[in-house]
Amino acid sequence: MNLAPPIPRLERPRRAPGTGEPLDRATANRTPVKSRAGALRRERHQADYVIVVVVVALTAIGILMVYSSSAVRGYLQDADTFATVGPQIQWAVLGFVAMALMMRVDYRYLRLASVPFYLFAIALLILVFVPEFNIVVGGSARWLRLGPLPAIHPAEIAKLALVIYLAHWSAKRGTRIHGFWGGTVPFLIILAPIAVLVFREPDLGTTMVITLTALTMFFVAGANLVHLAVMAGGVALAMITAGLRGYQLDRIRVWQNPWIDRLGEGFHTVQGLLALGIGGLFGTGLGESKVFVPNAFNDFIFAEVGQEFGMVGAVVVIGLFLLLAYSGVRIALAAPDTFGALLAAGITAWLCLQAFINIGVVVALLPITGITLPFISAGGSSLIISFAAVGILLSISRETVEKGTWNEDATADRGRRDGRTHLPGTRRGAFARRDA
Repeated sequence: MNLAPPIPRLERPRRAPGTGEPLDRATANRTPVKSRAGALRRERHQADYVIVVVVVALTAIGILMVYSSSAVRGYLQDADTFATVGPQIQWAVLGFVAMALMMRVDYRYLRLASVPFYLFAIALLILVFVPEFNIVVGGSARWLRLGPLPAIHPAEIAKLALVIYLAHWSAKRGTRIHGFWGGTVPFLIILAPIAVLVFREPDLGTTMVITLTALTMFFVAGANLVHLAVMAGGVALAMITAGLRGYQLDRIRVWQNPWIDRLGEGFHTVQGLLALGIGGLFGTGLGESKVFVPNAFNDFIFAEVGQEFGMVGAVVVIGLFLLLAYSGVRIALAAPDTFGALLAAGITAWLCLQAFINIGVVVALLPITGITLPFISAGGSSLIISFAAVGILLSISRETVEKGTWNEDATADRGRRDGRTHLPGTRRGAFARRDA
C-alpha cells in the first residue's frame, strides 16, 4: 500500500482574454471595481486637460477679438465699448460653469434624458415659427424669447440633443444599423424633423452642420456606405431643388465670383478676403484694423483675426481646432462603451465641422452660410451649449481605457477583445451587442 503523499497538481495560471497576462494581475487593472455590496464602482482618472487648454485658449482669443471688433461700434451707438464683449464675458463664465458641471456628471445618465431632450429641442424649434415668441433678424426667424429669459437660439440646443439621441439610438441598435429598414430609415426619421425645421427658419448653415454631424455619426456607427451615399446625395438635391430661397441662390452664384457684385451679395466675401490679405504674416496689430469687415465680431470674426494677427494668428486658431479634433477622436477610440464613443465622435464632429464651415466661408471656399465660429464668435447660446458639449467630452475622457487593458465588468456594448470600444466603420464586423 502506497502511503506517499499525493503529488500536488500544477495548474497553469488562467490568462485574461486579449492580454495574455495572469488573471489576477489583469483584473488588478480593471477599470470598474465591484464593492462588497455588489454595486459597480467605476474607477475614474483625470480628464483630458488638453481639451480644456484648447477651449480656454479659443475663448480667450474670442473675447479679445470681440472687444477689438466691437468697441468702436459700441461707443458710437451707446457710448459703451463693452456693449458686446461684456455679455460675451458673462456667457463665457456661465459656459465654464456648465462645462465643469457636465464634466463631473456620469455621461451615461444622458441616455435617460436623450428622448425627452430630443423632443424638447423639437418643441423649441416649432415655437420659432410662432410670431409671439420669435425674433426675426435679417429675414430669418432663428431666435426665441420666452418671457423674461434672454433670447436663445433653439438650433444650438437641437445640435446637442440630436447628438445625444443618435449616440443612444445607434448604441442600442447595434449591428442592425447596417440594414435599410433597421438602420437607414429610422435614422432619417430621427434626423428629418430637426433638419427640416432649422432649414425652414431659414438657416442653411446650421442645417449643413446638423446634417453633416448626423451623417458622420451614422458612418462611424456602421452605416451601409451605399445607403449613406444615396442619402447624402438625395438630401443635397432636395435642398437645391425644393428649399433654397432667392437670396440663397444669389449667394451661391456670387460665391463663384464675388467681385461681380462686390457692393451687394459679394460684399462680405470681398471685405473678408481684403482683410486677410492686408493682415499679411503678422497682422496690423490689435485694434489696428485697416479694412471694414461686416459682422466682424460674429460670422466673419476669423477675417478679423487674420487682419490683426496675420497668418500666424489664423494658423494658431486652425491649429487649436485641429488639436481639438485629434483629442476628440482619441477619446472616442478609447471610450469605455459604444455610447460614449459615438457621443465623443458626434461632439467632435459637430464643433470641428462648424469651425471648418465658418473658416471656409471667410476664405471663399464655401458660400456664405451665417454660422458662428465655436468659442470665438459672439453669441451666448452657441457659447454655453458648446461648453456643455465639451464638458460631456471631458466626462467621457475620465473613463477612457488604455489599449490592452482587460475589463471584465465592461458594459454590454463594449468590445470583447481588448476591453476597449470597437468602432468598426462600414466594412468590419459587429461592433456591439444590444444593450440590456
